[in-house]
Amino acid sequence: MSCVSESIWTGRIDDAVDRTAFRYHQVVEMMDVCEAKDSCAIVGFECEEGVRRNKGRLGAAQAPDALRGELAKLPWRFYESGRLVDVGNIACVGEDLETAQQQLGDAVSTLLSNGSTPVILGGGHETLYGHYLGVREFLGTDVSLGIVNIDAHFDLRPYDEQTSSGTMFRQILEQDMNAGYFVAGIQRYGNTQELFDRADALGVEYVHEDEMITGKLGELMNSLDAFMDKHDAVLLTLCTDVVNAAFAPGVSAPSPFGLEPTTVREIIRKVATHEKTHSFDICEVNPSLDENGRTVKLGAHFVNEAIAGFMRKL
Repeated sequence: MSCVSESIWTGRIDDAVDRTAFRYHQVVEMMDVCEAKDSCAIVGFECEEGVRRNKGRLGAAQAPDALRGELAKLPWRFYESGRLVDVGNIACVGEDLETAQQQLGDAVSTLLSNGSTPVILGGGHETLYGHYLGVREFLGTDVSLGIVNIDAHFDLRPYDEQTSSGTMFRQILEQDMNAGYFVAGIQRYGNTQELFDRADALGVEYVHEDEMITGKLGELMNSLDAFMDKHDAVLLTLCTDVVNAAFAPGVSAPSPFGLEPTTVREIIRKVATHEKTHSFDICEVNPSLDENGRTVKLGAHFVNEAIAGFMRKL
């Protein structure tokens, strides 16, 4: 795991003493993963090997530090309690995706064991599998784990030849009898019929993007409550390509019919504040394809919403 340059965590200073005037860059603590206790802990995953294998557009490996740079500027509203730490980045070396995912899993498990809440900055959506490995290691095999994914795609492709950013959820569901999967934002024409059939066969619960409109979000929230209530623990993952391309052009697979950012924000708020939710990751932000930093900035605000939800539970 590599350290992050402190120069990334910089920004405006309104007051050097009064914590009510602080921004993220004034409160974050840089430390080793084993030392991060009782905090929200940021972990970067510099990896896009899964995207490459899935024939997607590359650039997501640049996202962790880019997201930090935007997050650094935001006001820190949790001045009375709560710590924010940064434990650095895990990088995929060459094409060795599986080792990188296990390293991420080890870091996530360590953080959870130390009472910290992992906030993972991907990376391609293969980030999720390493995230899952760490949560499962921490929980043990008998605990029911509910995975909430905000995504346009199921990511249930076959993995008999190799894994990728499109196979993770099939890997999990076929190998873990105590895992459940709920995905919000599915594109009707962003997934083949075979993938819809596979989702149904694996018992996936999903909500289509065109059903997530004003006036129907109450139904979505009720479905999320029901899903989270029937599991012992929950993790949350966000694939940024779920957002309408007008708001998030810098992703591997942009969508003209994606969700509005406010809808994604409401889901993050709902899940992150739930007592069973242990962790969060954001994936597929691609700075090299972004326009005027819009997607990176939006991604940082999504991360802030997750951290805000976790802080409310401390």
